[in-house]
Amino acid sequence: MSTGMEVTGFLLGIASWLVTGASLANDYWKVSSFSGSIIISSRQYENLWHACAEGSTGIAECRDFESLLALPGFLQACRALMIVALLLGLTSMIVSILGLKCITIGSASDQVKAKRSVAGGILFILAGLCTMTAISWYAARVVEEFKDPFSGGIK
Repeated sequence: MSTGMEVTGFLLGIASWLVTGASLANDYWKVSSFSGSIIISSRQYENLWHACAEGSTGIAECRDFESLLALPGFLQACRALMIVALLLGLTSMIVSILGLKCITIGSASDQVKAKRSVAGGILFILAGLCTMTAISWYAARVVEEFKDPFSGGIK
C-alpha cells in the first residue's frame, strides 16, 4: 500500500471523527415547528442531551435531560454509542499514526506498521458503525413518533 493512500485514509478517518463530534454537539437532531398565524409560531428541537423551545421572538429556552435513568432506553443507547464512537475514533487515530509509513517512532518493522495500520482501520470502521447505528436508531424513532397518532408528536 502506498504512503499516499495511507495518509488519505488517515485524513478521512480524522474528518469522520470531527463530523461525529460535530453531530453529537448539534442541537437539531429532532425539530418540530408550529405556525398558527403570523404572530404565533414556535419551534421545538432536541438532541441527545437537552430539549429546547423557541418562540416567535427567537428566544430559546432549553432544559437538560437531568436523570439518566428517566430517559428512554434508545436515548441512553444512542448516547453511549456516540461516546463509544468518539473514543474508538480517538484510539484509532493514535494507533493509525503509529502505523503510518511516513512516521518513525521507535524501531518498528514494516510488518508491525502494517498490522498497526490495519488495526487502526478496523477501529475506524467500528467507530463508524457505532455512529451509524446511533443516528439511524434515533432517526427511526423520530419517524415512528411522527407516524404514531397517539405519541403526541408532529401530525
